[in-house]
Amino acid sequence: MMSVRDLDRYDRQIKLFGATGQEKLKRAKVFIAGAGGLGSPISIYLAAAGIGKIVLVDKDVVELSNLNRQILHWERDVGSRKALSALEKLQKMNSDIIVEAATEILDEENVFGLVGDADLIIDAMDNFSSRYLLNKAALDRKIPFIHGAIHGFHGQATTVLPGRTACLRCIFPADPPPETFPVVGVTPGIIGLIQATEAIKYITELGELLAGKLLIWDGIRPTLETIDVERDPGCKDCGSPG
Repeated sequence: MMSVRDLDRYDRQIKLFGATGQEKLKRAKVFIAGAGGLGSPISIYLAAAGIGKIVLVDKDVVELSNLNRQILHWERDVGSRKALSALEKLQKMNSDIIVEAATEILDEENVFGLVGDADLIIDAMDNFSSRYLLNKAALDRKIPFIHGAIHGFHGQATTVLPGRTACLRCIFPADPPPETFPVVGVTPGIIGLIQATEAIKYITELGELLAGKLLIWDGIRPTLETIDVERDPGCKDCGSPG
């Protein structure tokens, strides 16, 4: 049930999608893998929107070189666990929601336990091996998976609806070589907010998702475009066996 406090706090959102939409946000549980450049804006805006429960997973500690883009972390947090640093800020940002943090390494053994009964998986990772793991977990649990990735002034995002749209492996069959890539902080800000928008739209059932589409952001030119992506019947993650 919506409290008087909820109706006041989320008044401007309720004007968009009604008290019913806000109640859906309040009941939702979102799993965010990564509390860095993408995870910061995603979790900040989902917390501000009133997502009922946010689960953050990140094994890393805050480094000085993170601070140009990972806006949940401050100078005093250098050396602290990112997940715990994020937890502290988000709880102070919205005391009416539940925030949980895990500092584990995401792997095949624990991914399903960490995802639990989440309504949504959001990819805020910086490597494709972890993204493929999340993609498979989403397919197995049949819950949406919102992917985002960035490089320099460029970024991309898509929403995977298991059994209905191309999965991440369909779009990117091969794992790109790992690298320490350049990035300016505004790029994960833009892509992260697109991912947060996708999450809010999915939960409130408002608007059109990036389902079957890959959004591509080029901050240098600047351009924003979407291209259609299709399921691969031979995909080893979501294709038909045999």
